[in-house]
Formats: sequence, C-alpha cells, structure tokens
Amino acid sequence: MPLRIEDTFRDALAEARRPLAGMWVCSGSPLIAELCAGSGLDWLLVDAEHSPNGLESILAQLQAVHGYPVQVVVRPPVNDTVVIKQYLDLGVQNLLIPMVNSVSEAEAAVAATRYPPEGVRGVGSALARAARWNRVPDYLNRANETISVTVQIESTAAVESVADILKVDGVDAIFVGPSDLAASMGLLGQQEHPEVRAAVEHCLAEATAAGKPAGVNAFNPDTARHYLDNGANFILIGADVALLARGSEALANQYIHPANGDSPASY
Repeated sequence: MPLRIEDTFRDALAEARRPLAGMWVCSGSPLIAELCAGSGLDWLLVDAEHSPNGLESILAQLQAVHGYPVQVVVRPPVNDTVVIKQYLDLGVQNLLIPMVNSVSEAEAAVAATRYPPEGVRGVGSALARAARWNRVPDYLNRANETISVTVQIESTAAVESVADILKVDGVDAIFVGPSDLAASMGLLGQQEHPEVRAAVEHCLAEATAAGKPAGVNAFNPDTARHYLDNGANFILIGADVALLARGSEALANQYIHPANGDSPASY
C-alpha cells in the first residue's frame, strides 16, 4: 500500500495564517513528548544539543507523537554530515541545525540532507525508517520533498552573514537563539539586553526582506510578543523541563516556605 509522505515544517510555515507557537522537548521521554504533542501547540522542538537525546530516544519520540496534529522539528548536537544522515534515516523530516555561522556552513547543512549529485547524503533507504524500508514509492527521487532545513543564527558572525545565509538554496528558514547570541556579544545571560534584541530584530527584518520565515526563542511573554510584532513567523515559548521545574517549585513554595525567600531564575 503506498505511504503518504507527510507535510514538512516548511509547508506548515508556508500555509500558516499566523505565527506558529511551539515548545522545547528536552526530557528524552516519549511519554512527555506525547503529552506535549497533544497540547494544541503548533510545533515541538526535540533537542539533542543540550538534552539527553540519542538516536534511540529520538526514534521513540517520533513514534510516540506520530498521528498528532503537530509539527516535530529535531535539533542535532552539531552540523555534521554523518549525524544528519542518521537523523534523516530515522525519519526526522524537519531539522534545526545549530551554530550555523557562515554561508559555507549553511551550504554544508543543506548538502548533508541531499542525495548526490545535489549533496552528500549517504544512500541507505532500504535500511531506513525514512523510506519505510523502501515502502515509500520513489523515495530516493522524492526525498527532498520530505525534508525541511532551518539553520540557527546564534553568534555575531551569523548575524553579520544572515542576509547571505538566507540566500542559500535549501535553507528554508532561520531561527535566532538569543542566549548564545548574547554570549557571543559579551553579554552572557542578558538575552533582554537592547543590543541583543536589536540583533534579533535585524535578523527578522533580513528574513522578511528575503521572503523566508524566521523564528526566535523567547520564554518571556512580553519579549515573545515583541518579536512576533516585529515579524517572527514561529516562536518557542517554553520547554517541558522548564515547565516541570517551575511547576514543582511553585508547589514547594506553596506548602514549604523557602528559608531565604529566593527563587531560582528561569531560562
């Protein structure tokens, strides 16, 4: 029976009539991923850069959320051809590539998702869930339809090159990470600093001019609304681990008064 190749995050962004709201899934738990998938949010980011996610846990989460009306984007730990090949073969369709600082790095990320001659992706569709073990008709020739590539702008070098990065064929969207961007600007932990916000706004404006979607991470509701008002097409507004941490702290604070009255800072 022919299997349908599902729409990608690229397609969802193109069809959206409003900005898409999503959250991080960092726990490594398929159960938590499934809970988040049923939340009503537009998209989830399963993270393997700063979270305890390997190939097996990513596979389990893809299986757990399959069938829910939510887009799933996966962030590998590094912009690496072999790692990206493994993610794609697992059936990851939407990639967020971290630390893309230049045109050449953006081109390398795209090439890793394309079979030759367009790229360098290794051919293993008969062994891979991506092709449903060669049950997806003509997968090798249609694979590009099934994959979207978003690159992460999170350094001063990336901000300086963002206009050219946006021109790279195969880069479907950019995503700005204010935390690492702030650090690269010598403003570690100051995501709300005016210079950081200005750099984010510059990236959003360049994306709008290039006709490509741009997203941003913003847990602060006022900041999130500000970036949405300034052209963000998609946004991350929370994380499973942060929600659990803050929720459990709220329970503790309700019934056990902190000795010093301090509360830990949120992300």
